[in-house]
Amino acid sequence: MRKYLNIITAYSIMMILIILVGIFQSWSIALSILNYCLISAVMTMGANIQWGYAGLINFGIMGYTALGGLAVVLVSVAPVPEAWSAGGFNMITSLILILGIVLIVNYILKKYKNLKYKNYLIALVIVFGIILIRVVASPGIEAIEAVNPAKTGFLGGLGMPILFSWIVGGLFAAGLAFLVGKIALGLRADYLAIATLLIAEIVVSIIKHEDWLARGVKNVIGLKRPVPYEINLQTSPWFINLVEKLNQGKLNLISSVSEKKDILNQLVIDASSVYVKLCMTGLFLTVVIILLILTQKALYSPWGRKMRAIRDNEEAAGAMGKNVVKEHLLIFILGSAIVGLAGAMMVTNDGLFTPGSYRPMRYTFVIWVMVIVGGTGNNFGAILGGFAVWFLWVEAGPIALFLINFFTAHLDEANALKVHLIESAPYFRFLMIGVGLLVIMRYRPKGLIPEKINTKKI
Repeated sequence: MRKYLNIITAYSIMMILIILVGIFQSWSIALSILNYCLISAVMTMGANIQWGYAGLINFGIMGYTALGGLAVVLVSVAPVPEAWSAGGFNMITSLILILGIVLIVNYILKKYKNLKYKNYLIALVIVFGIILIRVVASPGIEAIEAVNPAKTGFLGGLGMPILFSWIVGGLFAAGLAFLVGKIALGLRADYLAIATLLIAEIVVSIIKHEDWLARGVKNVIGLKRPVPYEINLQTSPWFINLVEKLNQGKLNLISSVSEKKDILNQLVIDASSVYVKLCMTGLFLTVVIILLILTQKALYSPWGRKMRAIRDNEEAAGAMGKNVVKEHLLIFILGSAIVGLAGAMMVTNDGLFTPGSYRPMRYTFVIWVMVIVGGTGNNFGAILGGFAVWFLWVEAGPIALFLINFFTAHLDEANALKVHLIESAPYFRFLMIGVGLLVIMRYRPKGLIPEKINTKKI
């Protein structure tokens, strides 16, 4: 227990901070922060597996997150029959052509290994294939996007339960990671970082501009939920009776029947939002706990020790007969799959898919800050970093506003300095995160909960 004392202390402080938000702001806001902290924790575990276990720099996190979000649309949204009738055949034909190109290229690589003009032949196949796909797909895309573009204008999905999309999101991200890994993992670390960042930009750009796939920047709203809707709870007798029972003491103090009814209605509305967020918290917490158990088991297993050995000295590990490239590809796929899962969870929590919000050049580095602040190579540290940075990211504005009002209470409301500081409060998040990161790097250079090498099995 004593060796976990710092972990228990750190997580206790985070829980106290979230509870204080619930007390001084609202429990709905506190649970929203907690849910996003849990989603951030999943993302940081994925990034930590790649960087902390194997030393791989992946700046393409937002690309895999976007693929996870896309999976939610393609799995849970009902299909659009009119769109399928208008251009579905063209898109299926295009998909077959893509698979055909992949198979032909693979055949050339295997059959004609020593062919002098092999690369030119592959390039010719790809260029001809792209032209053919464009000719087939263009009419279908125009027809699909013309079908009621205000509401649909895309093919829709499979109409399946949304929780299934979490698995599919991980598989989508894993598939892309396999392709990227095959191409880019042989690059030097700095080139790998640039390549993954650019690939993420390409993925996000495709999702934003291909309206037939997921409406592009028009967004997809009203996605399914794995938990009840607030409006349904507000009309459910069992929920109304539960809220009334829990607030019986407060309601008994009110003598007016109409006033009591109005207050009960407001309590039901507030409680429905809290109940829905609690249900989401339960789902997200389950995922985090399962991933934590699996990643901890993996970290201290022979495989985990092998990955750390490769991370610390690739040449020595290779000399011992370890297939470094194969292991790097595996860890790259695993970490990306977890990030894709987190992307699906985030869209499920929001209830909408907004491709324009995926900005690799900005949010990728927020995830990396979470990993570095928490402690690279330590799963508990990665999760804590996700909690701490996201909490500060959300609450920096309210905290800054409180401090500004406190220290300028003696100044007149029209004072130029006070007005300027209050208007600048939303931007204090960048200052506070920057200062916090500098302080942590100065006094805790290995993170809040640094990596501990333990050769014993857990």
